Amino acid sequence: MQITANLVKELRDKTGAGMMDCKKALVATEGNIEQAIDWLREKGISKAANKSSRIAAEGICTVKTEGNRGIIFELNCETDFVAKNDKFVGLVDQIANALIASDATCEECAKEVEINGQPLKTFLLEQVAAIGENLTFRRFEAFNKTDDQQFGEYIHLGGKIAVLTILNNADFETAKDVAMQVAASSPQYIQREDIPAEVLEHETEVLTKEALNENAEAVKPKPEEIVKKMVVGRLNKNLKAICLVDQEFVKNPDVTVAQYVSSKGASVAFFKRLAVGEGIEKKEDNFVEEVMAQAKQ
Repeated sequence: MQITANLVKELRDKTGAGMMDCKKALVATEGNIEQAIDWLREKGISKAANKSSRIAAEGICTVKTEGNRGIIFELNCETDFVAKNDKFVGLVDQIANALIASDATCEECAKEVEINGQPLKTFLLEQVAAIGENLTFRRFEAFNKTDDQQFGEYIHLGGKIAVLTILNNADFETAKDVAMQVAASSPQYIQREDIPAEVLEHETEVLTKEALNENAEAVKPKPEEIVKKMVVGRLNKNLKAICLVDQEFVKNPDVTVAQYVSSKGASVAFFKRLAVGEGIEKKEDNFVEEVMAQAKQ
């Protein structure tokens, strides 16, 4: 398989490893990005398999709750300039108000919700002309809670990150604190019991190969039992980073999120986190060429 420059760049963006190391990893794994990430980790070249998705588009993520219903979604535009424009911000609010009042439960049915007498998908087409950029509605989800549960909302940097949490037996401030935690630390699971067995097996396998490779190159190799303990220690450290309740609480690092929530008589039931542009490949424009092109018109 031909290893393209774009493929090398993608792996480098995900891992932070050098260009040549990325190319070696891709050659060794026949161009498979995920296997290449593991290859780099096993060689001790990259520790970044859990690195957050690169922000690759502009727009706003937002969350809104009303009663026992909560929604979260992303509206994308082409430039950060438009994302900060009052007209675009107002558009996001208008859409949020319509969706929270609807019974939409998925992205496709949300696009059929009426705004100003027309479906959202049609309404957005008209807004393209008014705002001057292409607009994309994506990643809409709706959630319901019970009367004894509490929503937590947090929007960071004007919508670069949006978080919705649901806590059992919590007050508003506690639920919001947990939402801020999720925004700051980007956990993948609530607790270790939620991690699929195959994920644990894969992580253990990668860490074991990494430790064995390090040990083989060491001046004084460690006994096998010590290597096993190293793997367990690294695994626990990684799991602590991706499990919400095991993380150090951002407002008080002396306690974990679990300890903080428990001290309030509450527990975490659910969380959802969106960051602008996740999963979208952003076009890389040459600003100088763009200005020159405009000047010639």
